[in-house]
Amino acid sequence: HQLCLHTMAHLRQSSFHLPYNPELIPRAKTLRKNMTPAEKKLWYGFFRTLSVRVLRQRPIHHFIVDFYCPTHKLVIEIDGVHHATDKTKAYDQERTLILEGYGLQVIRFTNQQVMNAFKEVCRQLQNHMQS
Repeated sequence: HQLCLHTMAHLRQSSFHLPYNPELIPRAKTLRKNMTPAEKKLWYGFFRTLSVRVLRQRPIHHFIVDFYCPTHKLVIEIDGVHHATDKTKAYDQERTLILEGYGLQVIRFTNQQVMNAFKEVCRQLQNHMQS
């Protein structure tokens, strides 16, 4: 478990009671300014219309998650083609286990799903946010 070997000493608690690495803040800000087309579509076409708060590019633990809804303890990841390799799949799986260890639910969509099946992605997200 390579990811588990990171020292917890570098983590701080956020206002949402999840630890984060403060060194990730500049990178998270850069990612917010340079969202992928799929992230932009989801942000402006869905998350911005919700009554619950959704955060973009949120540092949690030693990661930056694409979207985080603290009300529902929900992490939403939008995966590009680089997530299809065996190495990246293993990393994503380990990362998901760590995030789930904080009581979070992690759901993933591909860029193609967001761009080509947007209504279905939004429907699935609404279902997760109602439970």
